[in-house]
Amino acid sequence: MKLLRAALLAGALTGGAAAGAAAAPTLLDFSVEETARIVSFGPWPPAVPRDGANAAEGRAEAVKLGRQLFFDKRLSADGRTACASCHMPARAFQDRLATPARGLRNTPSLLDVAQQRWFGWDGANDSLWAASLAPLAERAEMGPSREGADLVAIAKALAAYQATLVSPRTPFDDFRDALARGNVRAAARYAAAAQRGLRLFIGEGRCSVCHSGPRFSHGEFADIGIPFFTRDGVDPGRHAGLKKLLASPHNRLGPHNDAGAAHDPRAVATSHVLIEHRHFGEFRVPGLRQLVHTAPYMHAGSLPTLTAVVRHYSELDEDRLHTDGERILRPLKLSAAQAADLEAFLRSLSTAAR
Repeated sequence: MKLLRAALLAGALTGGAAAGAAAAPTLLDFSVEETARIVSFGPWPPAVPRDGANAAEGRAEAVKLGRQLFFDKRLSADGRTACASCHMPARAFQDRLATPARGLRNTPSLLDVAQQRWFGWDGANDSLWAASLAPLAERAEMGPSREGADLVAIAKALAAYQATLVSPRTPFDDFRDALARGNVRAAARYAAAAQRGLRLFIGEGRCSVCHSGPRFSHGEFADIGIPFFTRDGVDPGRHAGLKKLLASPHNRLGPHNDAGAAHDPRAVATSHVLIEHRHFGEFRVPGLRQLVHTAPYMHAGSLPTLTAVVRHYSELDEDRLHTDGERILRPLKLSAAQAADLEAFLRSLSTAAR
């Protein structure tokens, strides 16, 4: 009997150890090339140089004033709307609506906005302060506001505040940093499903062609097969945005650039843009950080969930894509398991849902 008890105890201990080993976190065998791609998504947060076109940026008093103005409804013509009415801090500086009552496009989050190159879904503005000016002047949004107000100065203060809005670190960032250090044990704590989804994201899915860098966006524009018809007709996207940009007295080439166009390295991009037919129906590639908190998705809020976003790329209708230019997208035709893994990775780019 003693021998039997000893045998059972030994078996229980062996079985427990085996179960523990099976449940232990593991790290996929990422190749050197895969590891380099993963590391390129960081570090987070990155160092972002100040925008010389806005002398107010980085100044504590301007940031304080900009924050006050951001929540001030007196900036609007009717005295009922503030910037924060649509860009709500508790909602990742978005409003969780498909489109606001006064617009046809989804309200973008302002987190990490200072790292963008172009602003708005159509890129009609080439600086954060010019993008902040647009709703103040647009009758369909907040403006025109009070007579005599220096809207450019107000917009630059608002931009100084928005430039401080940086999204927090995420589970992916801890994994990326551990991988960069070669800390296998720490990297293995990253969920296995997210690891598999990441491999798909940088590999077969080719998602990282457009969603690259620490913000997970190359900052340019693309046609991804989302319909651009609206209740008022057609939304031409980047094509119309470029026309607005080049005609605007508030672009980087204009007189309101505090650095002067000749001394602003970012003005070069504006001076070289060309309006081409392929820009029709293209929209800015958004960053993916904190996307769990910014549903619904796409330029008109047409996809309500991350599951719907993954399904869109899995079942992509290639007939809706431009026939000219480089063809990057193709239907991924994901299995249910692959779709779940890709979504798990995308969720890891956000802090926990609130």
